[in-house]
Amino acid sequence: QVQLVESGGGLVQAGGSLRLSCVASGFISNINTMGWYRQAPGKQRELVAVESSGGSTNYADSVKGRFTMSRGSRKNTMYLQMNSLKPEDTAVYYCNVVTYGINYWGKGTLVTVSS
Repeated sequence: QVQLVESGGGLVQAGGSLRLSCVASGFISNINTMGWYRQAPGKQRELVAVESSGGSTNYADSVKGRFTMSRGSRKNTMYLQMNSLKPEDTAVYYCNVVTYGINYWGKGTLVTVSS
């Protein structure tokens, strides 16, 4: 079982920055992918960034050049640095881990970007 807890969301003005954190606990091994997703009001959940087991990271076109995903020195932590935020980035952000083919999700953290 894997537990994921996100933090760092909040209200920020357009053009500002936020850094989200995700701490994973429990039995973590054989990670297939780790990543961040978001869900805006009335929309489906969408991929923001995902790191494969090989270490490469892919970003959604909408956030390329603005968002950076990284791992902490303790590999159970990952971050999402979000710069140049736009109102359309407003959403609940979720971290995700896939291990042994099973998806684990945190409860999400709300990011609101005001214009």
